[in-house]
Amino acid sequence: MEGRLKIGICQMTVTNQKEVNIARAREMIEEATAAGSRIVILPEMFNCPYSTNAFPEFAEQYPTGETIRMLKKTAKEKEIYLVGGSIPEKEGEQVFNTSFIFNPLGEMIGKHRKIHLFDVDLPSGLSFRESKTLSPGDQATVVNTPLASLGVAICYDIRFPELSRLMTLKGAQILIFPAAFNMTTGPAHWEMLFKTRAVDNQVFTVGASSARNYNAPYVSYGNSMVVDPWGNITARADEQERIIYAEIDLEYIAKIRRELPLLEHRRVDLY
Repeated sequence: MEGRLKIGICQMTVTNQKEVNIARAREMIEEATAAGSRIVILPEMFNCPYSTNAFPEFAEQYPTGETIRMLKKTAKEKEIYLVGGSIPEKEGEQVFNTSFIFNPLGEMIGKHRKIHLFDVDLPSGLSFRESKTLSPGDQATVVNTPLASLGVAICYDIRFPELSRLMTLKGAQILIFPAAFNMTTGPAHWEMLFKTRAVDNQVFTVGASSARNYNAPYVSYGNSMVVDPWGNITARADEQERIIYAEIDLEYIAKIRRELPLLEHRRVDLY
C-alpha cells in the first residue's frame, strides 16, 4: 500500500430531481479527480431527497440503475477509487441504504448496506423512521485496495463503536462514513463522533455529508470532515456545497500505534 494519498470529499447539494443529482455528482467527481484525488467520496443518499417516501421511488437495482451505471463509468474513465456515497438500492421487495464502491477498472469491489436504521424522536421535534421503507444490512464492510484498506459504513452506523472497532480489526486504515446528520444531531455530535472513532481505533475517519439545503424536508448539517489518528481535524467544510481535500499519510497510523499501542493493550481476556 502507498504511504500517502489524496482524497476528495464531495459535499454536494441534493435536489428532488434524480437526473440533476446524478449530473452534479459526476461533475464534482471530475473536479476532485482533476485536483489529484485518488479516492473520491460522495454523501449519503446523494441521488434523492432524504425522505422515507423518496427512498422506494428513487431506488435502483444493481447493476442496471442509472446512478450505479454513472458511478461505474466515471470510476473507470477517471481511473479512481470511488466510494459512491449511498443510494436507495432495491433487491426483491426490500430497499436498502447502500454504498457502492468501485475501482479504477469500473468494477464494484464492495458495497455496504446501512446496518443501523435511523429511527428517532429528537427533542427538536424531528421524528424519522428509516425502517418505514428501508431494510437493514448485516455485514461490516472493509475493502482492500492498493492505496489503503477502507472501512465503509453509513451515517448512524458511526454511533455504534463496536462496528468501527470491527472494521479496524479487519484491517481498515480509513473509516469512511457517507452521512446526513441533521441540524440537531450535527452541532451536538458530528465532530465528537469522528474524533472519537479516530482516536479509539487510531485510524483516519472521513465524514462525507450533503450540503445544507433549508428548502429540503430534511436539512443536512454539512461540515464534511477528515480526522487523523491523533484526533486532529485535517480538512473540514462549512455548510455550503464544496469539495474538500485531505492528504492521508498511512505511515502516521503506524507511528501513532507505536507510540500509544492501545490496540495491543486491549484485554481480550475480559472483553
